[in-house]
Amino acid sequence: MTNPEPDQLKKIFADGLKLLQEGRTAEWVALFAPDGVLEFVYAPPGFPTVMRGTDELLAQMSFMPQQLKVEYGEPVFHAATAEGVVVAEFPGDCTLLATGSSYRQDYLSVVRFEDGLITHYRDFWNPWLPMAAIGGETAWNQALQALAG
Repeated sequence: MTNPEPDQLKKIFADGLKLLQEGRTAEWVALFAPDGVLEFVYAPPGFPTVMRGTDELLAQMSFMPQQLKVEYGEPVFHAATAEGVVVAEFPGDCTLLATGSSYRQDYLSVVRFEDGLITHYRDFWNPWLPMAAIGGETAWNQALQALAG
């Protein structure tokens, strides 16, 4: 296993945030190893906590540009190691496109890289903020049901 230098891993991470911000989820998913894992540690009810593999990741994340507009702030890197671990904290100004409601979210991500690709991305964010922005837990559940179908 070889990884780019820590500064290059920081750049890959920051570039990934720009891809998500621009709605380019397929390009963001391409930063993952084929069997990479995305974990939302505090996912809200009805939202998956773990996605495995780029197919599952793309299927879940492809809804994001139609549902949420996010403007990410510059990440603050708490760690970036030669072993391929990046720990970053960053804000996001979020707008739910269905309602126009907005909220500010602070994120903390712990990301593992192997050979320059993401193998495990643990994302920590507050699920109550988007639920409150949409009108509470009942409205959240209704919106999830509408998305499903």
